[in-house]
Amino acid sequence: MPQGPEEFVSDPRYGEEFARAKDLVLGHPGRWRIIYHYDGDGIASASSALRAFARLGYPTQATALIGVERERMASLARATPGPLLVVDTGASWLDLLQEHPHPVVVLDHHRYSGSPALGERIAHVNPLDWGTDGMSEMCASTLTWLFTIHLDGRNWDNAPWGLSGAIADRQHVGGFRGLNATLVEEATRRSLLASHPGLGLRGPSLSTALETSVDPFVRGVSGHPDGVRDLLAELHLDGNRSPQRLAPEEEERLARALMDRLRASGVNETYVGMVRRERWSIPSLGIDAEELSDLQNACGRAGEPGTGVAIALGDAAALDRARNAEARWRRGILEGLLRLEAGGINSMRSLQWFESPESTLAGTQAGLAMNYLLDPQRPVFAFSREGPGPIKVSARGTTELVARGLDLASACRTAAAEVRGEGGGHRIASGATIPDGSRDAFLAVLDREIAGQLAPRPPAGGAA
Repeated sequence: MPQGPEEFVSDPRYGEEFARAKDLVLGHPGRWRIIYHYDGDGIASASSALRAFARLGYPTQATALIGVERERMASLARATPGPLLVVDTGASWLDLLQEHPHPVVVLDHHRYSGSPALGERIAHVNPLDWGTDGMSEMCASTLTWLFTIHLDGRNWDNAPWGLSGAIADRQHVGGFRGLNATLVEEATRRSLLASHPGLGLRGPSLSTALETSVDPFVRGVSGHPDGVRDLLAELHLDGNRSPQRLAPEEEERLARALMDRLRASGVNETYVGMVRRERWSIPSLGIDAEELSDLQNACGRAGEPGTGVAIALGDAAALDRARNAEARWRRGILEGLLRLEAGGINSMRSLQWFESPESTLAGTQAGLAMNYLLDPQRPVFAFSREGPGPIKVSARGTTELVARGLDLASACRTAAAEVRGEGGGHRIASGATIPDGSRDAFLAVLDREIAGQLAPRPPAGGAA
């Protein structure tokens, strides 16, 4: 097992990109502005960065960015009279960022269509450039955690934020892979993390945990008090008991019943497996990594990303605020999934779509609906907005669709450009910002693009 980050990847670009970014940070002490995406992965990334910069003695200012907003990024850069660290976003805007008169470091894991020759004041670190999949093997939070270790080996203690962001970005589903696995294994060896098997349920009682469960979302149980009571009566389990205090035989009985229901609903076996999964505890914080992930994700979606970051900086009051935000976040996701369970989906030839009044929750609703409720043969798009102005789009697919050729980043980028918007992201999860009134035209282009991506291909060597 490698002991230092320099040995983790053999591709020379790995070391070159980190060294370039490290030199810029260490060569420019003073105030840095950290720009981060407002979701759980972005908040966790900013958390690691802020802790590392504090260790260096650098003053910082952290600013959250919502959505695919080139003009907002340009405005922030213009307003910053010093260096920039951009995490979980920025790869698509290197042309804009290299105009900044001060150093810029971009830590991003999203696909990008190419970049200009970088000047001496800018560094772009992206796992895609050295053969690591940014969709499944490394997210922004694990990338930022790794970068902080390159800065100072003491930053291995950013393990909670690396792990929580990876969970928020769904890179724990099916087990950690690639560089994520390397980092988690080493952090476990250093006693910064501890793993144990457990149910994918959390709450003060079995009844509450089942009724509010969104991952897994179980038809007829999640959000259905009567369904919860019937299930617990069938299994002879007391709904007032804590899910963490079940006997092994009781836990097995409950897990088997939930898995049977998911299979009967046609849920993919990967997500059936989310009923019982590896759980990670964080000794330094005394909480579960999934709980931390949910708290940070909820803060971002509640419009309080700074509260999520403040948890990492030791603000005890922030933890209470985050728990209140998490309760609202979970209710909002559940309401959206229940609407879709009741039939609130629109279908086209190669995609499905819905509108969500919970604009900051639409992406999470889309992802969980794709896993537990909707037709797995077609990706889903969620449209949301707050008042007049542009429409936000969140797109989600499945690994099986990606294996067949789905590339939501490309489809969103192409369709958004057709209506004078912006799009991008990952093959399996992407997004866009499009002008008011352009939804139908955007959908028409998406439907065409995705149909082409998923069209059957002739076998290699066969007739064209």
